[in-house]
Amino acid sequence: MLIDERLEVETPEGAMLSLSLAGPVPRALAYTIDLAIRLVIYAALAGIFAALGKAGMGLLLILAFVLEWFYPTLFEAFRHGQTPGKKAMGIVVVHANGSPLSFNGSLIRNLLRTADAFPLFYLLGFICTLISPRFQRLGDMAANTLVIHVEETPASSEQNRGESLAPDWALNRDDQLALLAFHERHGQFSDARQQELALLAYPELAPAQALQRLNAVTRYLVEGPA
Repeated sequence: MLIDERLEVETPEGAMLSLSLAGPVPRALAYTIDLAIRLVIYAALAGIFAALGKAGMGLLLILAFVLEWFYPTLFEAFRHGQTPGKKAMGIVVVHANGSPLSFNGSLIRNLLRTADAFPLFYLLGFICTLISPRFQRLGDMAANTLVIHVEETPASSEQNRGESLAPDWALNRDDQLALLAFHERHGQFSDARQQELALLAYPELAPAQALQRLNAVTRYLVEGPA
């Protein structure tokens, strides 16, 4: 069975949010990008501070502290949960209920990066993301945060275009709600997941044909006969 790395969250208003969880690989790549940015800043200013002697060395240590601890916290808190590395990888930090990341949440998850880094190279944090069902490291567990993929709304409705086909069974209310939900959210699913869902309605067809038939039926329900 195909398994989506998605989390369904119900908001206080009763709406359902479908969050696409980011695994350890995109998170590690985002961290690498942010690390490279910090190293470039550090190297650019190191030459200037070195000319100041002992005072410059002190300033250099302060700079290293600020870059290591405040760089991720301030970016995540004031740039919608994204550091430059996370933005480049299309991922974002949010609270577990899907709400935007707060300053306190960012501060807590980043303070615990020391524990995640134990013993070297964030090994403990990497192991935690592998065994956690929601890909959380220790900092995420303490702050109750998640790292998710940013899902862009398609600019056009190309996928919704095509023939419409009347359903070959009598639709009850639950059937209509299920088809409407699929029509509205199918862009959030991978092709394999769409085919898997389509086979529930048309198990006698091949996956691609089942998806084509299901799309035609949902178009008929939404748009009426062609």
